[in-house]
Amino acid sequence: MPRHELDAAGIHDPALRADYLACRLLNSRHGRTYFLATRLLPAARRPAVHALYGFARRADDIVDDLGSGATAAEREAALTGLGRRLDRCLHGEPGTEPVVRALAHTAASYGIAHRYFTDFMASMRADLHVTDYPAFADLRAYMHGSAAVIGLQMLPVLGHVVPREEAEPHAAALGIAFQLTNFLRDVGEDLDRGRVYLPADLLAAHGVDRARLEWSRGTGRRDRRITAALADFAALTRGFYHRALPGIPMLDPVARPCVRTACVLYGGIVTAVADDGYAALHRRSAVPRRVRASVALDGLVRVGAARLRAARAAEPPGTGGPFALAEAAA
Repeated sequence: MPRHELDAAGIHDPALRADYLACRLLNSRHGRTYFLATRLLPAARRPAVHALYGFARRADDIVDDLGSGATAAEREAALTGLGRRLDRCLHGEPGTEPVVRALAHTAASYGIAHRYFTDFMASMRADLHVTDYPAFADLRAYMHGSAAVIGLQMLPVLGHVVPREEAEPHAAALGIAFQLTNFLRDVGEDLDRGRVYLPADLLAAHGVDRARLEWSRGTGRRDRRITAALADFAALTRGFYHRALPGIPMLDPVARPCVRTACVLYGGIVTAVADDGYAALHRRSAVPRRVRASVALDGLVRVGAARLRAARAAEPPGTGGPFALAEAAA
């Protein structure tokens, strides 16, 4: 199946195929929800999504998992090196790192603006030094590079039926919604890494600060004020999903089931956190497997319908093609 995707995308160079396969492996191992939704895209577009994910995952691994005991200076040096290698590759120089080469090829193939990658790397560097955000405006500035530009990178891959400028705000909002979902689900794990992504002013409105979060995480005890703060953050997150949803009809019809499925699955994480009583400081909430299967099945049905409509539209008028014959036989 992976090779079928590469064939459909017109990627025939053996080295480049290996690069894309490495990115696909990263996506399948680490981005379960994202990978599942990607499977609903036409085969020709999946390798590009894997490349975008693979590079982002590589940068994130440098920030969070670069060897045991790596210093901030070592992580920054590695991140800077990655950014320089990407910049050179984007400008036509040969690269040696699979995720870099695949991303540069995807950017060239789909005309993705290089500034999106520059902004992304800037936010990744911020994670090495910034440990909290005083207000949502500060967090929003960080998320421009870490989340909004991911949606903007994806837009040309997904395709759109309206002017790009009309679809961009919704694509950016969806990237932010996904990241806010991660912040809500992973609040305990992020705290272990020394980071608090929930804005301090939102926490303070409920009488919560970093010290109280650390106390709750360390003791395993619940606090109704923390629960209220997390519920407030969940409502903020749902607001970005609402902003993103009008963008789905603006996409290429064959891409809509993929994005709709991703919205439902990721939005389901917010629901799962709520159903767990906002205990995200103490355990990681997940969408039940049966729900994931049901959503995926619905996505497959929508994909089939979208591809059937696309095939019908491609038939020359008056030819009585196979779909017309099938309808007549029925």
